[in-house]
This record gives sequence, C-alpha cells and structure tokens, in this order.
Amino acid sequence: MRSTHSRRATATGALIAAAALLAVGVQTGAASAAPDAGNATTASASKANPGALAKQLSPSQRAELIREATASTAATAKELGLGSQEKLVVKDVVQDNDGTTHTRYERTFDGLPVLGGDLVVQESKAGATESVVKASRATTSQLKAVDTVADITPAAASKQALGAAKAAGSNKAEADKAPRKVVWMASGTPQLAYETVVGGLQEDGTPNALHVITDASTGAKLYEWQAIENGVGNTEYSGQVTLGTSGSSGSYNLTDTARGSHKTYNLNHGTSGKGTLFSGADDVWGDGKGTSTETAAADAHYGAAETWDYYKNVHGRNGIKGDGVGAYSRVHYGNNYVNAFWDDSCFCMTYGDGSGNAHPLTALDVAAHEMSHGVTSNTAGLNYSGESGGLNEATSDIFGSAVEFYANNSTDVGDYLIGEKIDINGDGTPLRYQDKPSRDGTSPDAWYSGIGNIDVHYSSGPANHFFYLLSEGSGAKTINGVSYNSPTSDGLPVTGIGRAKAEQIWFKALSTKFTSTTNYAGARTGTLAVAGELYGTTSAEYKAVQDAWAGINVGARSGGTDPTDPGDGTVFENKTAVSIPDGGSAVTSAVTVTGRTGKAPSTLKVGVDITHTYRGDLVIDLVAPDGSTYRLKNSNISDSADNVKATYTVNASSETANGTWKLKVQDVYRGDTGKINSFKLTF
Repeated sequence: MRSTHSRRATATGALIAAAALLAVGVQTGAASAAPDAGNATTASASKANPGALAKQLSPSQRAELIREATASTAATAKELGLGSQEKLVVKDVVQDNDGTTHTRYERTFDGLPVLGGDLVVQESKAGATESVVKASRATTSQLKAVDTVADITPAAASKQALGAAKAAGSNKAEADKAPRKVVWMASGTPQLAYETVVGGLQEDGTPNALHVITDASTGAKLYEWQAIENGVGNTEYSGQVTLGTSGSSGSYNLTDTARGSHKTYNLNHGTSGKGTLFSGADDVWGDGKGTSTETAAADAHYGAAETWDYYKNVHGRNGIKGDGVGAYSRVHYGNNYVNAFWDDSCFCMTYGDGSGNAHPLTALDVAAHEMSHGVTSNTAGLNYSGESGGLNEATSDIFGSAVEFYANNSTDVGDYLIGEKIDINGDGTPLRYQDKPSRDGTSPDAWYSGIGNIDVHYSSGPANHFFYLLSEGSGAKTINGVSYNSPTSDGLPVTGIGRAKAEQIWFKALSTKFTSTTNYAGARTGTLAVAGELYGTTSAEYKAVQDAWAGINVGARSGGTDPTDPGDGTVFENKTAVSIPDGGSAVTSAVTVTGRTGKAPSTLKVGVDITHTYRGDLVIDLVAPDGSTYRLKNSNISDSADNVKATYTVNASSETANGTWKLKVQDVYRGDTGKINSFKLTF
C-alpha cells in the first residue's frame, strides 16, 4: 500500500499498493549497503533483563544438562519430599543466561505414569532450589494411599472407552492399544485408573485420538479428551479443508490450540478492535461462497494454519516470533476494502472483502504473505521503505508462494503468481509475477540505482525475480500447469537449484544476515554468505546464487569479475594463532591493509581458518577500519561440526580499503574450545 508516516515502518505490511487505500507507516531514512551491523531489534517501551532470557543451548550442552539432571533425580525427589515409590523422569531443561536452570519432570508412582504429576524445578546457578511449580497440589501422603491393584479388567476399561468414542462418531471396533494403568492426579485426589486411546476416524473422516480415563475401581469414566480438535472449512479459494478448532458438541469456535491458539475474528465491517470470535454449533465453517460470513473466516484460518506448519516444519520456527504463540486473524474489515495487511501493534492479520464486499482477500498465498510480514518484523525488521522495503515485500511474496507449494492443495496449486485467486484486477490476472515481474505493467525485472524511490510493492520485483531464477532457472518452462518464461538482465542463462534450497537460503539470510537497512547489495552478500555456510563457496549452489543475482543486475556472475571492484587479488593475512576463550569475551585477529586506493571491493573475500570443537558456538564478525561490523557467521545450536574453514564474501564498498581490519570471534557457550589459526583478506 502507499505510505504515510504515521507509524513505524515495520508495523504493517499490506498486499498491494493503491493510492486510494489506507496507508501503511514508513520509517524514513536511507538504506545502508552494509550486509549486517549486528542483531536487529524491534523498538519497545522496556527491555527484558538479559540474564533472565533463555540461553541458546547447543545440542551437546542441553544433553549434558539433561544427563546431569537425570543423574540427580533421586536426590531431587528426596529434597522435594516425594515418597519412596515416586520417581522423577527428566523431560526438558531450559537455562537462562544468568545460569538459572528450569528442569521439567514427569513422575511415576510404583512404576506407573502419574498423569498430572509433572513439575518444574527452578535452580540458581549455584544449584539452590528457588521454586517448584507443580501440575497438581496433591500431597505425597495422598499418593501413598493409592492402591495399585485394579478392581476392573483392562477389557472393561477398553469397552467403556470405545463407548465414549462411538458417542463422538467413531466406528472403531477396538482400541489402538491395550489400556495402560496410570495414576490419575490431574483432577485432584490421586487414584488408580486406565488410560485408553481410541484412534481411527471420526464420523466426518477427521482423524480420531480420543483419550479416555477410566476409574480402575468402579469402571466410571473420569475424563476424556480429543487430541485432534478439528473442524471442516468450506473455503472459497482452497476447497474443503480441515481446520483447527476448539470446543465440543454444540459449541465450537475458531481457536487453533495446536498452533499457538490462533483465533479468527469477525470485524463485521468495523475497522478497530478484535471483533467477535467466530463460533458455531456444528464445527462446519462456511459454504465455499463469498456470500457466507464464515467462508472468509475458513480461508483465513486455513491460511494461518498452513503458514504456521510451513515455518515450523521447514524452517524449525515455532510461530511468528519463534515462541510458540499464535497471532490472530480478522476478516470483514471495513467496506469494499480491497486489501489485506499485517500490523505489529495487534500482532494480527486483517483482510478486507474486496470490491463490492464480494471477493475477500483471504486466499492462501495472501494469508501467508501477511503472516510472513510478522516473521520479517521479528527477524530482520526490514524497514518498509526504500530498497529494504522492497526486500520486505518480496520476502512475503517469496514465502507466500512457498506456503502455497507446501500446502499441496489441489484447488489452489503451488505457483509463482501472487494473488492469482482473488482476481483483484477484475480480469483473472494475478497481482504479481515472480518469473517476470514486469508483466504486471509496473514492477521492474532488475535492479537499477533509483529503485529505492518507487513503491515497495514494485521495488520488490527484482528480489522476487531472483528467487524464481534461483529456484527454477531462466527460460521457458511449465510448472503445475502454469507457463513461465523468465529472462535475465545480462542475457545469460541461470540454472536453478530447486525451490527447497532457495527457500532455505532466503530464510537463513533473513533470520541471520539481513538487518533493518539491508538493500539489494546487502541481500546478495547475505545470501552468498548463507550459501557458503550451507554448501561451501565452491559449490554449485553458491555459484547459482551469484548467477541469479547477476541475472537481475546485482553483482557479478560466478567465475567473473565485478567491474565495480578495484581488486587485483592482493592478499593480506595474519597467521598468528589467537586462543578463543570458552564462553568468554570476544578476541580479534588483525591485518593492516596498505597501498590500496579508494574503497574496498563489493565482493571482499574474507578467509577464516578456525579450529573449534563445536563451531555452532561461534559468532564471527569482520570489523572495518572505521569500526563498522559485518556479520560473517551467527551461532547455531544445531551446528555440531568441528572447525570453521571458509571464505566469506562481504560487500565492503562503503569502506576505505586502507587501514586495520579485524576478525572478531566470540564463543557464546561453554563446553568447547578453539583458536583462530589465520585470517586473510583478498582485495
């Protein structure tokens, strides 16, 4: 959408640009060519105590904490006053930056699982217990009174559970597994019970996972819960789909408890507040037509679920912020509102009903586009202006397409077209084209020096084009029945590496390399750095990234030289070893560059040789003579390999070449050691 200056640049991100529509806020200021100047942050009224924030544990560190906790479970149980028949089982360990440890335990009694007996013990860095949070207030004396001999048979419990499942619509003839004896503690007084799980399908074809708790003395049902809480959505754009809902027979609502309790609300043509949570008696939502109020809700709810699943299953990100908390969706915004948007202030997606309130903007790729604005806001925080704004919009288009392919929905197949289902142009054409952005009549196919001066929905074109080229390559082809013909700015071909790798590279760059001011040159540097980390700087993938950027007029082709670089291959190197403190402060290795004229190259090669027993612990930066910092490598808790032997490419064209350059390395976790063997710059 067109911009005003009434709110922060990262606050909202809308789908389209149109002068007559509500504007998003934009932060003014020139974009920087620096690929990374440190971790991007979002402005807030107050800052959390850094010592109380969760520490990123490497797999080896977490495993060691779990091992230590497991080795001391008997002592912990005794300290907590548990009885001799009770044992603790470590489920998880979380550690804060200040060393405070939170250990989550499950409990057994005489070898039986105690459902509702889990607890969390908080210990100081010195090992002193500070607090204990229990799932149940039942005392140890009550547990001692539990008789572990059942009065009814497992078959009787199974029969009772099957009856409950049948009442819920299941035709399952037997339980998936034999009932297991448990101590049921979640309702208060502990008692012996059977837990039976009935699977199969519910009456409408939804998978069934009904857990039934049966009193082992009387055979009475104590409790039951459906592990799969789904409704049916008759969407306008994606056909009939399964929705995550909450409630029980006669009273359901659009709350997806499996995805951070994401909720979908009806604004009923209002423009403020949350509106009313969609609810109903039959757990069926919409009729597939735009005239039904629930249909748009079904589309939006489905889109949010697929986007959540995509980020979690493909990129390991649990929710928009990575904290497992869901956003919410609002549909039926305003009257004749032909747009959709993300807003940080409400942490929500909002959808208009389109022209004549007849075409809600709730298609799958639109929902993924808006939700991805939230991800961008909580990672790179790309300013919604200039080149960074174009990259922000392109990121939402990229992941909008990615989610569409991921969903594999036969009614809305994956493609590289944006908004093709909502017919916003009134002639059946999409809103944007990733293979050749200029097909929309406004977006450029390639970067040029003034691109930051046009609307961000159009300056996104080259980045969309880069993603398509990296995924599929140039030239004519047909994918899922859609014809594409992607050109390149230099007329040379590009060979794609596949969409999955392209998505991986873009997301890792977004979350670890891009900052609020990253521009096209910085995006090239960031994606090349990621490609180098993932695949190596001599790999086909690394070269494809170079070629795809060159295909939109950003940087040189692989194996070629950039005419803007003055470099002649001169190497400046420091081979003096520098020890890296374990979990300590940063250390540096320096080289002094002399005899150069003008600026450093836009493809400055930074050679790093580090010996380390767990390289995921390391954060590595290049520090320019004026103190500017370029992130080469972030810490990564899942990167358990040894050593860092790599050449990174940095766009240092804004820096004076001569002067003292430093490689700064910090080990941010404890348990592993290493040293810098050498550091070199190639000009």
